Amino acid sequence: MAEESLNANEVVLAEEIGHVSVITLNRPRQLNVISSRVVELVAKYLEKWEKDDDTKLVIFKGAGRAFSAGGDLKMFYAGRKDDFCLEVVYRMYWLCYHIHTYQKTMVALVHGIVMGGGAAMTVPLKFSVVTENTVFSMPEASVGLHSDCSFSYILPRLPGYLGEYLTLTNARLSGKDMVAVGLATHFVPSEKLKELENRLLSLNSADENTVSNVIEEFSIDVLPEEETILNKLQTINKCFCKESLEEIIESFEAEGWNNGNEWIWPVLKVLKRASPTGLKITLRSIREGRNQTLPECLKKEFRLTMNLLRSVVSEDVYEGIRAFSIDKDNAPKWNPPTPGEVSNV
Repeated sequence: MAEESLNANEVVLAEEIGHVSVITLNRPRQLNVISSRVVELVAKYLEKWEKDDDTKLVIFKGAGRAFSAGGDLKMFYAGRKDDFCLEVVYRMYWLCYHIHTYQKTMVALVHGIVMGGGAAMTVPLKFSVVTENTVFSMPEASVGLHSDCSFSYILPRLPGYLGEYLTLTNARLSGKDMVAVGLATHFVPSEKLKELENRLLSLNSADENTVSNVIEEFSIDVLPEEETILNKLQTINKCFCKESLEEIIESFEAEGWNNGNEWIWPVLKVLKRASPTGLKITLRSIREGRNQTLPECLKKEFRLTMNLLRSVVSEDVYEGIRAFSIDKDNAPKWNPPTPGEVSNV
């Protein structure tokens, strides 16, 4: 018998169905962006279920056409005059660590957009299921922020220099791309996702092999010869292994003139539009993350995020939010405006 804690207007819905608990991010009109209330509720439910012997499995999903488009940037913009951001950021990073180290088996059903902090609720899970409608990206550097929520730990552990590529270019990955590179575990056609969810809800087991076997009944293998981002990895590695941002951009642009590399030009355009300060901070953070533990990465990310939101380092983050989320003129005025003018210190 289902025990439900549902308020249709609440930003997070929680259900307890038999031995399975379900979290649904419930801001579909806002693409389930993560507000302070979302962080509070998700943390509360996860903590409760981790201690509950009756809960064997936890399912994460999002309402509407997105899992989550990441952090609520408008929330930070509205609180820029005070230290409102301190508690929100601290709680979010604690939540990220809790998700990485969670003691119960968790499954994310990732149908639609999954970006930034939203992906921090799916990628670390033992099981992360994506579909043909899933779109992943890391847009933080584009608006003057940096890849946080544990991604300075996750991205450097992808194949080659793919992590640098994804975080600097805001390149999009499909569901099959995500499985191919290790950002998701299974690809399931969208028309089978509800049936998979129903099968998971009927389980009375926390055994990972049992959960895996159920998912594999519905999943489709992603074959190495398919057209995934891995086919471009040789070029990506050649360019994004460079030491500095300026060298990366120069090398990437040069590669674009080679036959078969036409895909580079639209990616390069996005890279050149991003905040130079955000890009340089992000690159350094990802490089440092290669040799840091998860706690070390989260502590570093917390310091970086707070200094950016407090405008200690730069005011680009608020200019980026203004240009892309508030006024939507898509014409940010970065300061400094070019990578060469940004200090490497």
